[in-house]
Amino acid sequence: MLKHTLIACGLIATLSACSQYQGQTSTSTQQQVADFETYSAQDFYDTTSISGSAFSPDGSKILVTSDESGIFNLYAIDVASGNKTQLTNATDSTYPVRYFPNDERILFTRDSGGNERFHLYVRLENGEVKDLTPGDNTRASFAGFSQDEKSFYILSNQRDERFMDLYKVDAQSYESTLIYKNDNNLNVQQVSSTDRYVALIRAQGNKDSDLFLLDLTAPEQPLIEISNVEHAANFSASAFSQDDKYLYYGTDAHGEFYQNWRYNINTGEHTPYIKKSWDVRFLYFSESDRYRVVGVNEDASIKVTVTDLKTQQKLELPALPEGSIKGVNFSQDESQMAFYLNSDTSPNNLYVWQVGSKKVKQLTNTLNDEINPEHLVESSIVRFNSFDGLEIPGVLYKPKQASSNNPVPAIVYVHGGPGGQSMTGYSPRVQHLVNHGYAIFAVNNRGSSGYGKTFFHLDDKRHGEDDLQDIVWGKKHLQTLDWVDPERIGIMGGSYGGYMTAAALAFQPDEFELGINVFGVTNWVRTLESIPPWWEAYRQSLYDELGDPATDKERLTRISPLFHASNIKKPLMVVQGANDPRVLQVESDELVEAVRANGVPVEYVLFEDEGHGFSKKENRIEASQAYLEFLNKYL
Repeated sequence: MLKHTLIACGLIATLSACSQYQGQTSTSTQQQVADFETYSAQDFYDTTSISGSAFSPDGSKILVTSDESGIFNLYAIDVASGNKTQLTNATDSTYPVRYFPNDERILFTRDSGGNERFHLYVRLENGEVKDLTPGDNTRASFAGFSQDEKSFYILSNQRDERFMDLYKVDAQSYESTLIYKNDNNLNVQQVSSTDRYVALIRAQGNKDSDLFLLDLTAPEQPLIEISNVEHAANFSASAFSQDDKYLYYGTDAHGEFYQNWRYNINTGEHTPYIKKSWDVRFLYFSESDRYRVVGVNEDASIKVTVTDLKTQQKLELPALPEGSIKGVNFSQDESQMAFYLNSDTSPNNLYVWQVGSKKVKQLTNTLNDEINPEHLVESSIVRFNSFDGLEIPGVLYKPKQASSNNPVPAIVYVHGGPGGQSMTGYSPRVQHLVNHGYAIFAVNNRGSSGYGKTFFHLDDKRHGEDDLQDIVWGKKHLQTLDWVDPERIGIMGGSYGGYMTAAALAFQPDEFELGINVFGVTNWVRTLESIPPWWEAYRQSLYDELGDPATDKERLTRISPLFHASNIKKPLMVVQGANDPRVLQVESDELVEAVRANGVPVEYVLFEDEGHGFSKKENRIEASQAYLEFLNKYL
């Protein structure tokens, strides 16, 4: 799918955002507004984004990536002191993989200018960096260390751009050996701890995928099929047990939601393992299999539980601030657990816990000291009935300025995808917008993930139609709220959400007062004909959801805003990365030209050094300034 890179698009802070409706404010509302501050774009982006939680072999350091320098680079955080040491100083965003098992060499990944051709690198202990997967057209990823820790596995398309082959790499010489040639267009998901088995997926479409085991000790034998149901269902590998007795896998074969099952490799027996009333999003284990980490997508929030399988008890952490746990990792000796805590009003902060102790240590404080978290806004989960009575969920943010005496302008925000989901949790782009008096309603229209497979497939080959109506009815719901100005509602989104923004202005031209299209598809025919070669394994899934340009060209043309741009009469902003491999720049160029021909105000922000999303802090700030000026002028 066109997976959306979340766009940090907060708005630069000026009091003019509030001034246009200050005149109608009551005395009590004026006091309410005076009780909090608004913050600038620079303030919001001085908040640090951080991720990664891999321990060094001795457990003394944690490897992270942070954008505190303006772009994501690697840092080592000392567990005892919390001090950070910068390890890379790259001009392209750099993301951590892990330390080597027995020394402080580091594996990491980065692409070039947002082109999504990620390479795998090693940083030696002396600071020297080596590209393990060179080549202008190469895309590669890490797939785990061997049991003896003398080798590791990578996936690379160096042989054929379309297919990711599996290689074994010597951990000292870095010489690689091809061990699985992916001529059948499968997707390697897991390599077992004993180096014997490989779990592979064949995508049959967006409703059906098959899970297989390859036995590397008998590569001439047929693949062992794990997907054991007659009907269409999706499968994915989660983890192997350390002794290769079990393969744990996720599937929606037995109900609306993704469950986790366990397959006994010796006997062929399938057993239910984790079943919830929501999707089991992920499952993995610590080094020795003692601790199990499970994440459940519970109504737009990820709920993580960690279980000690030795005692069969959930780990009870000491008292923590409000928020959701994510990014759980254990040290090699499993005496320490690193994790992040995140909430609507607090960005990721890294913690470390001596397992079983009564205290937990916070290693980072990423929110800018100049921002008072009490001035930020917590979301609420809201549901409304769409045009056909279907219940649609969304995440709603109410500005502190908003009241029945002071109704505020609003934005319907559309997530990426297709098939994405707007979630709770800290978002600088949302908080900055809300901080300046704009309500945000992130609608999870039909076709969004997280609400069951029936809901997910309701928009198959219905894009720009039923899903767009959900967005329009989300706007209608906003108009029932006495704290929202019913005449000042716009639409905004990135990737698929950018498409929906342009589609709303083209196909429902009287509904929204303006649109902000960030990296959005405007011509589905061209997009589907030019998908990156490394998406070959999922081509049929895309066609099942959206249509095959060879056979569905008429419908794809009908739902593409570019071909109906003459209908657009409301102000439009378009944001594009020149290096975007998913939504080509020409899509935005042509839409801007066509809408300008209508005499409609159009603002075009093009970033020469970005791809499908923002990786550089200075570009987020520049975009945010443009958003605010656009919204203040037209909404």
